[in-house]
Amino acid sequence: MSKSGLTAALDVGSTKVCCFIAREGSDRLPSIVGIGQQASRGVKNCAIVGMEAAESSVLNAVHAAEEMAGTTIDRVIVNLSAGYPASSALGVEVSIDGHEVRDIDLRRALQQGHQKEQQLAQDEQGRQMIHSIPTGYSIDGNRGIRDPRGMFGELLGVDMHLITAASGAVRNLTSCVQRCHLDVAGFVVSPYASGLSCLVEDEMDLGVTVIDMGGGSTTIAVFYDGNVIFTDVIPVGGSHVTNDVARGLSTPLAHAERMKTLYGHALAASADEREMIDVPQVGEDDNDSAHQVPRSLLVGIVQPRLEETFELVRSRLEASGFHKIAGRRVVLTGGASQMPGVRELGSLVLDKQLRIGRPIHVTGLADSTGGPAYSTCAGLLNYALAADMAAAEELRPEVGEPTGLFGRFGHWFREHF
Repeated sequence: MSKSGLTAALDVGSTKVCCFIAREGSDRLPSIVGIGQQASRGVKNCAIVGMEAAESSVLNAVHAAEEMAGTTIDRVIVNLSAGYPASSALGVEVSIDGHEVRDIDLRRALQQGHQKEQQLAQDEQGRQMIHSIPTGYSIDGNRGIRDPRGMFGELLGVDMHLITAASGAVRNLTSCVQRCHLDVAGFVVSPYASGLSCLVEDEMDLGVTVIDMGGGSTTIAVFYDGNVIFTDVIPVGGSHVTNDVARGLSTPLAHAERMKTLYGHALAASADEREMIDVPQVGEDDNDSAHQVPRSLLVGIVQPRLEETFELVRSRLEASGFHKIAGRRVVLTGGASQMPGVRELGSLVLDKQLRIGRPIHVTGLADSTGGPAYSTCAGLLNYALAADMAAAEELRPEVGEPTGLFGRFGHWFREHF
């Protein structure tokens, strides 16, 4: 959060760049005060491929949000789908010598985990740590503990979920944002952010899979016991459907996107054979030369690509071993999830219960900006607000914790001797 009490989120996607500016509301939820979005240029499959074009898109989106909010911002929290984010697990144990677990013990365990993370990052050349999330604690081997403070034992263990990404893609995105005179307050992988904005508490606890269908990629996150425990990225998204339509019908990309939006459907129907649609041809300016094709031809192009996407999601979940932990609940979000029939098709392929997820943990969003396409940007605000609250808790001294110089020295002496 900036000095003015505002938080800014920047969603850099393959089809659009979106910026939200919010302040904390009376209900402890982000309240939107500024929105800006721009067609994405210089970004392909969520990675920067043209620095100047991407910089222009980011600048225009941020400027529009600043004008609406009536203020300027100097730092943003940014989503990350590029760099093939990958999940891994890490376990750490520290001795507590039978005394009560306190905040200092938790910090010691997490610090030891961070040291192991740095070692792993050095071993994985070309990768950068994005998230290090404690997913559970154990005392003397007894797992399933959410908060061990106040409990007694000999060994305190912590399980951590690590998410890394290719450092080159992260540095390119950082450079693009910095060239817009903005500091990057942090990165959040896209499906994690989408889950924070779309999921209800029971879903996070019981197990759920979030599938964020973006323009350049489809990202996955599995939540269980209140934490994200697995993330993955599939390099197939809504733009690939548009390209398939453009190639299959020999029509310009702009018309392919329009036809996909107006007439596209994920499941075939008997009436599709009788309904005809006009298809302008590539390189022909005369509207009279547009071909007419049945809608079934368009659906026959769209459906296989969407089926492939869901089959890839299913295979990734099964390979990860988290498909059973995630249960039978799936929340579908992202711009590409808005096509009619996607929910039914996904339910058939995945054999799970699907619902469409929209941002529910923010206030001040209009209907036009409250759909699945804005879940990631809204979730970035939820993440930033939670991080600020956690930082405030860390700065607050523990009850009974010595604060003076001699008091701290005596506390350290007792801990170690």
